[in-house]
Amino acid sequence: MSAEQQDDNQRAALWIVGLVVAAVLLVLVGRVVFNQMHRSAVKPAVEVMVEEEVVMIDVPLGGDLVGTVFFATAAAAVPAEAGAEMARAVEALLAAPGRKVVIAGFHDASGDPAKNAALAKARAVAARNALKDAGVDPARVLLRKPESALADGPAEQARRVEIRLID
Repeated sequence: MSAEQQDDNQRAALWIVGLVVAAVLLVLVGRVVFNQMHRSAVKPAVEVMVEEEVVMIDVPLGGDLVGTVFFATAAAAVPAEAGAEMARAVEALLAAPGRKVVIAGFHDASGDPAKNAALAKARAVAARNALKDAGVDPARVLLRKPESALADGPAEQARRVEIRLID
């Protein structure tokens, strides 16, 4: 084989290898583009959670105190030991079918006021949900805007929810 023929064979082999590499790259790029287009076109099903609107009333605190629930620090779940207080509120509502309750959440003045108010609101909502779970008509339960407790009282007083029977 002559040197010229050998050079032609090497060039042809290089062209073939180059074309194979280009074809492989084209397939890979095409696959990536296709996958990206497919992902954006087919969106996964997302569970939509509808958050219940919580209406807070702004009225002076009044009425007959029928229950006080104390919460753990930074917690909004109604504690198990609050069962007796919640039962007293349910009994008061059963005994007075024409009346409602207002639930007021309290927080202390230290820290971020917005976070404290949100925690007091979450505690009031948890107490309302406990009453609803006990069979109380939700229309008979009102939530009062969160209130800051006095700074000179015991710490647990700032982590409370009061349930008051109103007309």
